Amino acid sequence: MQAIRRHGAGTGRLMTHMNSGFLPDFCNLRTVLAVVVIAELLVFVLVLAQPAGVDLWQALSLYSLYVQWVALGCTVLLCLLRNALNRLRPLTAGLLAWLLVMAVTALVAHLAWTLVLLESEGTRAGFMLRSLGLAAVVAAVALRYLYLQQDWRRRIEAASSAREQALQARIRPHFLFNSLNTIAEMIPSRPRQAETAVEDLADLFRASLESGEGLSTLDDELALARGYLNMEQLRLGDRLQVDWETDDLPGQLAIPPMTLQPLLENAVYHGIEPRRDGGRLVVSGRVRDGRLQVCVRNPLPPDGAVARGGFGIAQDNVRERLRLAYGGEGHLSVQQEDDCYSVCLTLPCDPGEAGAGQAERGKEHAHSDRG
Repeated sequence: MQAIRRHGAGTGRLMTHMNSGFLPDFCNLRTVLAVVVIAELLVFVLVLAQPAGVDLWQALSLYSLYVQWVALGCTVLLCLLRNALNRLRPLTAGLLAWLLVMAVTALVAHLAWTLVLLESEGTRAGFMLRSLGLAAVVAAVALRYLYLQQDWRRRIEAASSAREQALQARIRPHFLFNSLNTIAEMIPSRPRQAETAVEDLADLFRASLESGEGLSTLDDELALARGYLNMEQLRLGDRLQVDWETDDLPGQLAIPPMTLQPLLENAVYHGIEPRRDGGRLVVSGRVRDGRLQVCVRNPLPPDGAVARGGFGIAQDNVRERLRLAYGGEGHLSVQQEDDCYSVCLTLPCDPGEAGAGQAERGKEHAHSDRG
Protein backbone atom coordinates (compact mmCIF):
# COMPACT_ATOMS: atom_id res chain seq x y z
CA MET A 1 0.00 0.00 0.00
CA GLN A 2 1.25 3.47 -0.81
CA ALA A 3 1.74 5.83 2.08
CA ILE A 4 -1.48 7.49 3.15
CA ARG A 5 -1.64 11.14 2.12
CA ARG A 6 -0.81 13.61 4.83
CA HIS A 7 -3.95 14.87 6.46
CA GLY A 8 -5.07 18.24 5.18
CA ALA A 9 -2.82 20.95 6.46
CA GLY A 10 -4.83 24.10 6.60
CA THR A 11 -8.22 22.38 6.67
CA GLY A 12 -8.89 24.27 9.90
CA ARG A 13 -9.90 23.15 13.36
CA LEU A 14 -13.02 21.21 14.14
CA MET A 15 -14.28 23.68 16.68
CA THR A 16 -15.25 27.17 15.61
CA HIS A 17 -12.45 29.55 16.55
CA MET A 18 -13.42 32.45 18.74
CA ASN A 19 -12.16 35.91 17.90
CA SER A 20 -9.24 37.22 19.88
CA GLY A 21 -11.44 40.02 21.25
CA PHE A 22 -14.77 39.93 23.03
CA LEU A 23 -16.66 42.54 20.99
CA PRO A 24 -19.28 41.08 18.64
CA ASP A 25 -19.55 41.95 14.96
CA PHE A 26 -21.44 45.23 15.05
CA CYS A 27 -21.58 45.21 11.24
CA ASN A 28 -23.79 42.12 11.38
CA LEU A 29 -27.49 42.78 10.79
CA ARG A 30 -28.53 40.59 13.73
CA THR A 31 -26.29 42.52 16.09
CA VAL A 32 -27.67 45.84 14.83
CA LEU A 33 -31.22 44.58 15.33
CA ALA A 34 -30.36 43.43 18.86
CA VAL A 35 -28.93 46.88 19.68
CA VAL A 36 -32.07 48.59 18.36
CA VAL A 37 -34.39 46.32 20.36
CA ILE A 38 -32.39 46.69 23.59
CA ALA A 39 -32.28 50.46 23.14
CA GLU A 40 -36.03 50.59 22.69
CA LEU A 41 -36.56 48.50 25.82
CA LEU A 42 -34.47 51.06 27.70
CA VAL A 43 -36.71 53.78 26.24
CA PHE A 44 -39.81 52.04 27.61
CA VAL A 45 -38.23 51.91 31.07
CA LEU A 46 -37.37 55.63 30.93
CA VAL A 47 -40.86 56.56 29.75
CA LEU A 48 -42.57 54.50 32.46
CA ALA A 49 -40.39 56.25 35.05
CA GLN A 50 -41.71 59.70 34.04
CA PRO A 51 -43.72 61.63 36.67
CA ALA A 52 -47.49 61.98 36.44
CA GLY A 53 -48.77 64.57 34.00
CA VAL A 54 -46.16 63.94 31.33
CA ASP A 55 -47.44 63.14 27.84
CA LEU A 56 -46.19 59.55 27.58
CA TRP A 57 -46.57 59.33 23.81
CA GLN A 58 -44.58 62.48 23.24
CA ALA A 59 -41.95 61.29 25.73
CA LEU A 60 -41.81 57.91 23.96
CA SER A 61 -41.20 59.49 20.56
CA LEU A 62 -38.55 61.91 21.82
CA TYR A 63 -36.74 59.35 23.94
CA SER A 64 -36.85 56.82 21.09
CA LEU A 65 -35.34 59.30 18.65
CA TYR A 66 -32.67 60.33 21.11
CA VAL A 67 -31.67 56.88 22.41
CA GLN A 68 -31.71 55.30 18.96
CA TRP A 69 -29.38 58.00 17.61
CA VAL A 70 -26.97 57.24 20.44
CA ALA A 71 -27.28 53.46 19.98
CA LEU A 72 -26.86 53.52 16.20
CA GLY A 73 -24.02 56.02 16.38
CA CYS A 74 -22.16 53.74 18.81
CA THR A 75 -22.89 50.73 16.61
CA VAL A 76 -21.44 52.41 13.51
CA LEU A 77 -18.25 53.43 15.32
CA LEU A 78 -17.78 50.01 16.92
CA CYS A 79 -18.39 48.38 13.54
CA LEU A 80 -15.64 50.47 11.95
CA LEU A 81 -13.18 50.00 14.82
CA ARG A 82 -13.97 46.42 15.86
CA ASN A 83 -10.93 44.80 14.24
CA ALA A 84 -8.58 47.35 15.78
CA LEU A 85 -10.20 47.00 19.22
CA ASN A 86 -10.11 43.20 19.13
CA ARG A 87 -6.36 43.28 18.61
CA LEU A 88 -5.98 44.96 21.99
CA ARG A 89 -6.06 43.47 25.46
CA PRO A 90 -9.65 43.00 26.71
CA LEU A 91 -9.29 45.66 29.42
CA THR A 92 -7.92 48.22 26.96
CA ALA A 93 -10.50 47.36 24.30
CA GLY A 94 -13.32 47.58 26.83
CA LEU A 95 -12.14 50.94 28.15
CA LEU A 96 -11.81 52.41 24.65
CA ALA A 97 -15.24 51.07 23.65
CA TRP A 98 -16.71 52.62 26.81
CA LEU A 99 -15.08 55.97 25.99
CA LEU A 100 -16.45 55.81 22.44
CA VAL A 101 -19.96 55.33 23.82
CA MET A 102 -19.49 58.29 26.12
CA ALA A 103 -18.20 60.45 23.24
CA VAL A 104 -21.13 59.57 21.00
CA THR A 105 -23.57 60.20 23.86
CA ALA A 106 -22.03 63.60 24.54
CA LEU A 107 -22.22 64.59 20.85
CA VAL A 108 -25.84 63.45 20.41
CA ALA A 109 -26.84 65.09 23.71
CA HIS A 110 -25.28 68.38 22.57
CA LEU A 111 -27.11 68.24 19.23
CA ALA A 112 -30.40 67.26 20.88
CA TRP A 113 -30.22 70.16 23.31
CA THR A 114 -29.27 72.63 20.60
CA LEU A 115 -31.81 71.53 18.00
CA VAL A 116 -34.77 70.30 20.07
CA LEU A 117 -34.59 71.03 23.79
CA LEU A 118 -33.24 74.57 23.86
CA GLU A 119 -36.50 76.03 25.13
CA SER A 120 -37.22 73.26 27.63
CA GLU A 121 -36.82 73.51 31.35
CA GLY A 122 -33.53 72.62 32.97
CA THR A 123 -29.97 73.38 32.00
CA ARG A 124 -27.67 72.03 29.35
CA ALA A 125 -25.23 70.81 32.01
CA GLY A 126 -27.93 68.87 33.86
CA PHE A 127 -29.17 67.25 30.67
CA MET A 128 -25.64 66.31 29.63
CA LEU A 129 -24.82 64.85 33.04
CA ARG A 130 -27.99 62.75 33.13
CA SER A 131 -27.34 61.43 29.63
CA LEU A 132 -23.69 60.64 30.30
CA GLY A 133 -24.46 59.01 33.64
CA LEU A 134 -27.08 56.71 32.11
CA ALA A 135 -24.82 55.90 29.14
CA ALA A 136 -21.90 55.15 31.47
CA VAL A 137 -23.89 52.61 33.48
CA VAL A 138 -25.55 50.93 30.46
CA ALA A 139 -22.28 50.72 28.50
CA ALA A 140 -20.35 49.32 31.46
CA VAL A 141 -22.97 46.63 32.10
CA ALA A 142 -23.20 45.72 28.39
CA LEU A 143 -19.42 45.47 27.93
CA ARG A 144 -19.07 43.41 31.10
CA TYR A 145 -21.79 41.06 29.84
CA LEU A 146 -20.06 40.68 26.46
CA TYR A 147 -16.75 39.91 28.15
CA LEU A 148 -18.28 37.28 30.45
CA GLN A 149 -20.15 35.71 27.54
CA GLN A 150 -16.93 35.47 25.51
CA ASP A 151 -15.07 33.99 28.47
CA TRP A 152 -17.83 31.39 28.90
CA ARG A 153 -17.63 30.47 25.21
CA ARG A 154 -13.87 30.07 25.43
CA ARG A 155 -14.25 27.73 28.39
CA ILE A 156 -16.86 25.67 26.52
CA GLU A 157 -14.58 25.49 23.48
CA ALA A 158 -11.58 24.42 25.55
CA ALA A 159 -13.59 21.78 27.42
CA SER A 160 -15.07 20.40 24.20
CA SER A 161 -11.67 20.31 22.49
CA ALA A 162 -10.13 18.46 25.43
CA ARG A 163 -13.02 16.02 25.54
CA GLU A 164 -12.79 15.36 21.81
CA GLN A 165 -9.05 14.69 22.04
CA ALA A 166 -9.70 12.29 24.91
CA LEU A 167 -12.29 10.42 22.84
CA GLN A 168 -9.89 10.23 19.92
CA ALA A 169 -7.19 8.90 22.23
CA ARG A 170 -9.58 6.15 23.35
CA ILE A 171 -10.22 5.07 19.75
CA ARG A 172 -6.55 4.84 18.77
CA PRO A 173 -5.47 2.21 21.37
CA HIS A 174 -8.51 0.14 20.33
CA PHE A 175 -7.35 0.23 16.71
CA LEU A 176 -3.72 -0.38 17.63
CA PHE A 177 -4.55 -3.41 19.78
CA ASN A 178 -6.50 -5.18 17.04
CA SER A 179 -3.93 -4.27 14.37
CA LEU A 180 -1.05 -5.66 16.39
CA ASN A 181 -3.03 -8.85 16.95
CA THR A 182 -3.51 -9.09 13.19
CA ILE A 183 0.22 -8.71 12.54
CA ALA A 184 1.13 -11.17 15.30
CA GLU A 185 -1.09 -13.83 13.75
CA MET A 186 0.61 -13.33 10.37
CA ILE A 187 4.26 -13.47 11.51
CA PRO A 188 4.70 -17.31 11.74
CA SER A 189 3.21 -18.15 8.35
CA ARG A 190 3.50 -14.97 6.26
CA PRO A 191 6.45 -12.91 7.50
CA ARG A 192 6.75 -10.79 4.34
CA GLN A 193 3.09 -9.86 4.44
CA ALA A 194 3.47 -9.12 8.14
CA GLU A 195 6.32 -6.74 7.31
CA THR A 196 4.11 -5.02 4.72
CA ALA A 197 1.33 -4.79 7.30
CA VAL A 198 3.71 -3.13 9.78
CA GLU A 199 4.59 -0.54 7.15
CA ASP A 200 0.90 0.00 6.43
CA LEU A 201 0.20 0.38 10.13
CA ALA A 202 2.95 3.00 10.38
CA ASP A 203 1.38 4.91 7.49
CA LEU A 204 -2.05 4.72 9.08
CA PHE A 205 -0.85 5.97 12.44
CA ARG A 206 1.23 8.71 10.87
CA ALA A 207 -1.92 9.98 9.20
CA SER A 208 -4.07 9.65 12.32
CA LEU A 209 -1.54 11.38 14.57
CA GLU A 210 -1.17 14.27 12.14
CA SER A 211 -4.92 14.82 12.30
CA GLY A 212 -4.97 15.40 16.04
CA GLU A 213 -5.07 19.21 15.89
CA GLY A 214 -7.42 19.71 12.96
CA LEU A 215 -9.94 18.27 10.58
CA SER A 216 -9.46 15.45 8.14
CA THR A 217 -11.01 15.33 4.67
CA LEU A 218 -13.40 12.73 3.34
CA ASP A 219 -10.77 11.54 0.83
CA ASP A 220 -8.23 11.03 3.62
CA GLU A 221 -10.74 9.20 5.79
CA LEU A 222 -11.61 6.86 2.92
CA ALA A 223 -7.89 6.27 2.26
CA LEU A 224 -7.41 5.49 5.94
CA ALA A 225 -10.36 3.09 5.80
CA ARG A 226 -9.00 1.35 2.70
CA GLY A 227 -5.63 0.92 4.40
CA TYR A 228 -7.25 -0.66 7.43
CA LEU A 229 -9.34 -3.05 5.34
CA ASN A 230 -6.28 -4.01 3.28
CA MET A 231 -4.62 -5.10 6.52
CA GLU A 232 -7.67 -7.11 7.55
CA GLN A 233 -7.83 -8.77 4.14
CA LEU A 234 -4.24 -9.93 4.64
CA ARG A 235 -5.39 -11.69 7.79
CA LEU A 236 -8.81 -12.94 6.70
CA GLY A 237 -8.08 -13.59 3.02
CA ASP A 238 -11.13 -14.42 0.89
CA ARG A 239 -13.36 -14.40 3.94
CA LEU A 240 -13.48 -10.60 3.73
CA GLN A 241 -14.98 -9.10 0.57
CA VAL A 242 -15.32 -5.33 0.31
CA ASP A 243 -17.51 -3.27 -2.02
CA TRP A 244 -16.87 0.46 -2.31
CA GLU A 245 -19.78 2.63 -3.48
CA THR A 246 -18.22 6.02 -2.79
CA ASP A 247 -17.89 7.63 -6.22
CA ASP A 248 -18.83 11.30 -6.74
CA LEU A 249 -18.56 12.21 -3.06
CA PRO A 250 -17.17 15.62 -1.99
CA GLY A 251 -13.66 14.40 -1.26
CA GLN A 252 -12.42 17.70 0.17
CA LEU A 253 -15.25 17.99 2.69
CA ALA A 254 -13.74 18.56 6.14
CA ILE A 255 -14.89 15.97 8.70
CA PRO A 256 -13.72 14.86 12.15
CA PRO A 257 -10.68 12.57 11.87
CA MET A 258 -10.85 8.84 12.68
CA THR A 259 -14.64 8.74 12.18
CA LEU A 260 -15.04 5.95 9.65
CA GLN A 261 -12.27 3.48 10.55
CA PRO A 262 -13.66 2.51 14.01
CA LEU A 263 -17.00 1.60 12.40
CA LEU A 264 -15.25 -0.59 9.84
CA GLU A 265 -13.31 -2.25 12.64
CA ASN A 266 -16.58 -3.01 14.42
CA ALA A 267 -18.05 -4.43 11.21
CA VAL A 268 -15.08 -6.78 10.70
CA TYR A 269 -14.81 -7.86 14.32
CA HIS A 270 -18.54 -8.34 14.98
CA GLY A 271 -19.91 -9.18 11.53
CA ILE A 272 -17.30 -10.80 9.29
CA GLU A 273 -14.84 -12.57 11.57
CA PRO A 274 -17.36 -14.74 13.51
CA ARG A 275 -18.70 -16.23 10.26
CA ARG A 276 -17.04 -19.41 9.01
CA ASP A 277 -17.31 -18.25 5.38
CA GLY A 278 -16.78 -14.59 6.16
CA GLY A 279 -18.94 -12.12 4.32
CA ARG A 280 -19.22 -8.98 2.26
CA LEU A 281 -18.74 -5.52 3.74
CA VAL A 282 -20.26 -2.62 1.81
CA VAL A 283 -19.14 1.00 2.20
CA SER A 284 -21.53 3.38 0.45
CA GLY A 285 -22.01 7.12 0.37
CA ARG A 286 -24.33 9.72 -1.09
CA VAL A 287 -25.20 13.41 -0.82
CA ARG A 288 -28.82 14.44 -0.49
CA ASP A 289 -30.41 17.75 0.60
CA GLY A 290 -27.11 19.21 1.77
CA ARG A 291 -26.27 16.17 3.87
CA LEU A 292 -23.51 13.63 3.39
CA GLN A 293 -24.42 10.07 4.39
CA VAL A 294 -21.80 7.32 4.60
CA CYS A 295 -22.98 3.82 5.53
CA VAL A 296 -21.13 0.66 6.53
CA ARG A 297 -23.12 -2.53 6.00
CA ASN A 298 -22.10 -6.04 7.05
CA PRO A 299 -23.77 -9.43 7.62
CA LEU A 300 -24.71 -10.59 11.09
CA PRO A 301 -23.17 -13.70 12.64
CA PRO A 302 -24.96 -16.99 11.91
CA ASP A 303 -27.12 -16.82 15.03
CA GLY A 304 -28.61 -13.53 13.81
CA ALA A 305 -27.31 -11.43 16.67
CA VAL A 306 -24.12 -9.61 17.52
CA ALA A 307 -23.01 -11.77 20.44
CA ARG A 308 -19.24 -11.32 20.54
CA GLY A 309 -17.87 -9.36 23.44
CA GLY A 310 -15.90 -6.29 22.55
CA PHE A 311 -14.66 -2.93 23.65
CA GLY A 312 -18.12 -1.43 23.23
CA ILE A 313 -16.79 2.09 22.69
CA ALA A 314 -16.45 2.64 18.93
CA GLN A 315 -20.01 3.72 18.15
CA ASP A 316 -20.39 5.67 21.39
CA ASN A 317 -17.14 7.52 20.76
CA VAL A 318 -17.97 8.37 17.16
CA ARG A 319 -21.46 9.44 18.16
CA GLU A 320 -20.07 11.66 20.91
CA ARG A 321 -17.49 13.24 18.63
CA LEU A 322 -20.20 13.99 16.05
CA ARG A 323 -22.27 15.61 18.79
CA LEU A 324 -19.35 17.76 19.85
CA ALA A 325 -18.64 18.76 16.26
CA TYR A 326 -22.11 19.30 14.84
CA GLY A 327 -24.64 19.27 17.65
CA GLY A 328 -27.95 18.08 16.17
CA GLU A 329 -26.71 18.48 12.60
CA GLY A 330 -24.57 15.34 12.60
CA HIS A 331 -25.57 11.94 13.91
CA LEU A 332 -24.94 8.21 13.75
CA SER A 333 -27.81 5.81 13.13
CA VAL A 334 -27.93 2.03 13.45
CA GLN A 335 -30.29 -0.35 11.66
CA GLN A 336 -30.63 -4.14 11.75
CA GLU A 337 -32.70 -5.92 9.11
CA ASP A 338 -32.87 -9.67 8.52
CA ASP A 339 -29.22 -10.76 8.39
CA CYS A 340 -27.76 -7.31 7.70
CA TYR A 341 -26.41 -4.70 10.13
CA SER A 342 -25.75 -1.12 8.98
CA VAL A 343 -24.32 1.99 10.58
CA CYS A 344 -24.72 5.37 8.87
CA LEU A 345 -22.96 8.68 9.48
CA THR A 346 -24.95 11.76 8.48
CA LEU A 347 -23.03 15.05 8.31
CA PRO A 348 -23.80 18.53 6.98
CA CYS A 349 -22.03 19.33 3.73
CA ASP A 350 -21.82 22.98 4.75
CA PRO A 351 -18.81 23.29 7.16
CA GLY A 352 -20.47 26.29 8.81
CA GLU A 353 -23.13 24.04 10.26
CA ALA A 354 -20.53 22.52 12.54
CA GLY A 355 -20.24 25.82 14.31
CA ALA A 356 -23.96 26.38 14.41
CA GLY A 357 -24.42 22.96 15.95
CA GLN A 358 -22.38 23.82 19.04
CA ALA A 359 -25.44 25.26 20.76
CA GLU A 360 -27.00 21.78 20.78
CA ARG A 361 -24.10 19.96 22.45
CA GLY A 362 -26.28 18.90 25.34
CA LYS A 363 -28.46 16.61 23.21
CA GLU A 364 -27.78 12.90 23.48
CA HIS A 365 -28.33 10.36 20.72
CA ALA A 366 -30.14 7.22 21.91
CA HIS A 367 -28.75 4.49 19.66
CA SER A 368 -27.71 1.01 20.72
CA ASP A 369 -24.05 -0.13 20.63
CA ARG A 370 -22.85 -3.45 19.32
CA GLY A 371 -20.71 -4.29 22.35
